Amino acid sequence: MTAPDLPIELKAALDARLHGLSRSDAAGRAAIISQTYRDGGGSGAIRSEADALAYALARMPATYAAVTASLNALREIDPGFAPKSLLDVGAGPGTASWAAAETFSSLKSFALLDANSALRALALELGRGSSRLRELNYRRGEARAALADAEAADFVVASYMIGEISEGERSALAGLMWAKTRGTLLVVEPGTPAGYARIMALRQQLIASGAHVTAPCPHDGQCPLAAPDWCHFTQRLPRSRVHKQLKSAELPYEDEKFSYVALTRAPIARNPARVLAQPVITKVAVTAKLCTDHGVMSTIAPRRDKPAYARFRKYNWGDAVFAAGPTSAE
Repeated sequence: MTAPDLPIELKAALDARLHGLSRSDAAGRAAIISQTYRDGGGSGAIRSEADALAYALARMPATYAAVTASLNALREIDPGFAPKSLLDVGAGPGTASWAAAETFSSLKSFALLDANSALRALALELGRGSSRLRELNYRRGEARAALADAEAADFVVASYMIGEISEGERSALAGLMWAKTRGTLLVVEPGTPAGYARIMALRQQLIASGAHVTAPCPHDGQCPLAAPDWCHFTQRLPRSRVHKQLKSAELPYEDEKFSYVALTRAPIARNPARVLAQPVITKVAVTAKLCTDHGVMSTIAPRRDKPAYARFRKYNWGDAVFAAGPTSAE
């Protein structure tokens, strides 16, 4: 599995740009940009080189970790997927492209699209330090217009971007992204109820267009979860000293919550269940909440069943379960 922390080449490229940077100024810029996103705004708050760097230092580690976790889930279920071309929609500083390059050694070409010139300039600068990404092709333009002119790719990714556009625009963009997908489309969003709702709307639309779910769902049917519950996962990532300074944080780690869906043109041969919450472990049994092709189930592995108990103790939130054992419906 690909590690959730930033790759060495990316860390080195970011560190090289830290010289002469005022940490307090960068922290202030990062806070303003983060508040803009929380208020429903987009990357329009990132206007300068300093803004782009502050954003990357504050948000790139968590975004990279979430995309990497999604890619690991995809690769676990479809180990034969070996894309040669990537199309990164709403690429920002290139975070998803870095994660895909680390996950798939088969990738040979990287096409990135985004309307923000400051983020594009930073992505190109960071890419120069990568043996894989130094030849990336980054086109600046609004998503739909740029996507309409883009070449189709084996693998299309849109991470943390569909929430920046209107609902009507999302539907049109989803159709365009699917039209440009030769193999698999991955969409990652914040793990909030709103982010999950956006993922579900896109999922439903593209299944109706012939797509099949690879992950995280074990089926192509309607999501069995009902409000106030929603499907999301969490990825823990280490915080560097600079990261802690920019976020005024004390803990050496951060937990990023995210929702995602991976859709493919060919149905997947195996559809494992998915752990929807951290299992509850007691001396008597391990209880895991699973999404299965029969709905949401509560699976219990009693301690007296030593093999099952040992297996279930190893499960974590978000894991695929290829042999769930006895289950009971919620």
